[in-house]
Amino acid sequence: MNEIVSVEWLGAPPLTKADFEAAIRAVGTERYHDKHVFHKLLHGGKLDKGQVQAWALNRYCYQEAVPRKDAAFMSRVHDRELRREWIHRVHDHDGLGEEGGGLERWLVLTDGLGLSREYVASMRGALPATRFIVEAYVRFVVEQPLVVAVASSLTELFAPAIHRERIAGMLAHYDFVNDHTMAYFKRRLTQAPRDSEFALAYIKDNAHTRAEQEACIAAVRFKCDVLWAQLDVLHYAYVTPGIIAPGAFRPGEINE
Repeated sequence: MNEIVSVEWLGAPPLTKADFEAAIRAVGTERYHDKHVFHKLLHGGKLDKGQVQAWALNRYCYQEAVPRKDAAFMSRVHDRELRREWIHRVHDHDGLGEEGGGLERWLVLTDGLGLSREYVASMRGALPATRFIVEAYVRFVVEQPLVVAVASSLTELFAPAIHRERIAGMLAHYDFVNDHTMAYFKRRLTQAPRDSEFALAYIKDNAHTRAEQEACIAAVRFKCDVLWAQLDVLHYAYVTPGIIAPGAFRPGEINE
């Protein structure tokens, strides 16, 4: 993937830090996936258990990719202090010591939904498009300049609100979820603000030119597109028109 620093901004004066942050936040207002119809169906109790299973199963592909993209990011970083800060993101997802991490908490969710751990972790039942979408995110972080790669994580600025809505909506509407199965989202209520605060400060201090700033803004748009596209393919396969790719999870069938 080519770098997304556009030549149209070369030589343009940089935004102030306040205007730069405002432009980042405006991307979430316009593009974050809390506005997607599948999100509204999920949180509004309009999906059946099979559709919720499909969401959790496919979303696992994204959860599994996050620590890989963070490890790939760190492999490019020569700044020891940045690596020391960033490595807790891997621990947050993969766990450390007795702490199972976010991936374990996600598997607790899929356990509660009646899905086999082996089946979920294998990702055999995921939609092909889901796998392609999440790997595009990993590649982006590997290939883009470090400051742009950091910026792509900044959808975490918008995450606490969607997590609160998800917790309240799913607990209110689905008898097959409970406080225990929703533990992943509860933990992210504290993790996401910590991570986004650091990442936002980092790009404000290290995107020095207007071209770099605009590339960071574009990276947040790209990440919003990654999250939106995942819901697009779920809606297409499991809501309407309901066309499920060969080999992908089919609600109500034996999936192994």
